[in-house]
Amino acid sequence: MKNLLPDLHEGHAPITLHQLFRDALETYDDWAGGDDVPVVYHQGMPVSIAAVFDRMRDCTDILPNNMVSAITERLTKPWSSDSPLDEMTFSTAARVMGIMVRKRQMRHSNGDIDAFLRRLEKPRNSHIAR
Repeated sequence: MKNLLPDLHEGHAPITLHQLFRDALETYDDWAGGDDVPVVYHQGMPVSIAAVFDRMRDCTDILPNNMVSAITERLTKPWSSDSPLDEMTFSTAARVMGIMVRKRQMRHSNGDIDAFLRRLEKPRNSHIAR
């Protein structure tokens, strides 16, 4: 899938990327599972949510508060910010979400591997029992 996403300009993303990031967060929440990473649409073309998060890894723009809570509720350690300089950037959120996507993919792919190994063990065990 060719990456059709706009580039950052000196660490800043166009508003279309901000909106796409929000759409990717919502799509992640709706992701029922499976190996295939869901997609969002940019200019009518499908783009994986992983590609959206990856594009925003270097974005220095401050994440809006409504998206901050969507990210922080996924963290295992609490996010605390007492200073405006400690506000969460899109870069931080994108890195967190990139890890979350990979973890979810691994969790689902490991289940497939475990099921495959159990199927292989069944014939061996039945052969041994004879």
